[in-house]
Amino acid sequence: MGLHAVVSAVVTVAALVMSAPASAQGDATRRDETLTVRDFVFHDGAKLPELTLAWTTVGTPHRNARGEIDNAVMALHGTGGNGASFLGEPLGTALFGSGAPFDKSRYYVILPDAIGHGGSSKPSDGLRMAFPAYDYADMVEGEKAMLAKLGVRKLKAIIGMSMGGMMTFQWATTYPEFAEKFIPIGAYPVEVAGQNRMQRKLTIDAIKADPLWKGGNYTTPPLAGLRTATSIQMLMSGSALNLQTGYPTRAAADAFVEQGMAASLASGRDANDMIYQTDASRTYNPWDKLGRISAPLLWINFADDLVNPVSLGIADKAVARMPHARFVLVSASDKTRGHGTLFRPEYWIADVAQFMAE
Repeated sequence: MGLHAVVSAVVTVAALVMSAPASAQGDATRRDETLTVRDFVFHDGAKLPELTLAWTTVGTPHRNARGEIDNAVMALHGTGGNGASFLGEPLGTALFGSGAPFDKSRYYVILPDAIGHGGSSKPSDGLRMAFPAYDYADMVEGEKAMLAKLGVRKLKAIIGMSMGGMMTFQWATTYPEFAEKFIPIGAYPVEVAGQNRMQRKLTIDAIKADPLWKGGNYTTPPLAGLRTATSIQMLMSGSALNLQTGYPTRAAADAFVEQGMAASLASGRDANDMIYQTDASRTYNPWDKLGRISAPLLWINFADDLVNPVSLGIADKAVARMPHARFVLVSASDKTRGHGTLFRPEYWIADVAQFMAE
C-alpha cells in the first residue's frame, strides 16, 4: 500500500499504488487485461520490440445499433500510480458507485496503467536505464492502442488527476474528437517549468546522487536517494494550513513524517521507475494547441496546491483559449490538502456530477 493510502494528508504528486478494496476485487464485471504491442516506436524514435500495456475495466460495454461501444469512459492515474488505484476508497465509490458520475452499472470504465507504471512495460522489468525515455505523448499513444484492442472508437469522457490531468489535456489537444467531454483535475496545460520542474529535477538528482544507484544498475535499493526524493514530494504535496492544524506540535509533525517515510520506503517503489515517471513530463506543453479543444471541458484545481499554484495566473488565460471550458477552483481550508485534495472527492465530485449530467 502506498504513501497516500497511509498518510492521506499529504498525498504525493508521485502517489504510490493504492490497492483496490475487497468490493472492487470481488466485482464480477472487473477485468484485468494486457496487450503486447510489437515494435512500438516512441516519439523520440526509440523502439521497443515488445511493449506491454495493462489495464483494468469495470462495468459492461454497451453497443449501439451500429455495433459500436457507446458507454466507455477512461480515468487516468497520477505519477507512480496505476489504473486500479481508482478503485480504492474514497475514489471508487465517489466515481463509480451507485448514482456516481461514472456509475459502473451504466458506464464501461477503463483504467489504464500508463507506460512505465503498474503492469505496463517499465524500466524495472529488466532494461533499467536503457528503457526508452517515454513521455506523456507516448503514454497517450499506448492508451490509444489499448482502446483499439477493446474496440472503443469514442469515449463519453476522459477524466485524469495530477499526471492524469496533464494527460487529459494531452489527449484533448492530440485527439480532440476522441471524447465527448474532458475533465482534467489538479493540473496545468503549460510546459512543466519553474517550481514544478525544479522539484522534479531535485527528485531525480537525489536518486542519481546516491552512490548505491550506480547509474541505474544497483543491486541494493538506493534508499538515501529515495528518502530525499520522497521528502521533496511530501513537502510539495500537502497544505500548510491542513498540516499545521492536523499536526500542531513538534512531536506530532515528526511522527507523521516518520510514518509517511517508512510507508514510502516499504512500498518497494523502484528507483529507476521513479526517475522515468518523474521526468516523463519534460516534453509536455499543450498550450499552443488548446484552441483545438472543441468538446466541453471541466477543469478543477485547488487553491492550496503547491504543485499547481493559483498565483501563476494561468487559468483565465488558458480558459480563454478553449471555447467550451469551465474552470473550478476549490477554495482552501484547514480540511483541504493541497495537491492531496485529489483524494478528497467531497470537495469536487459535485462539479463532476453536474458536468456529466449536462
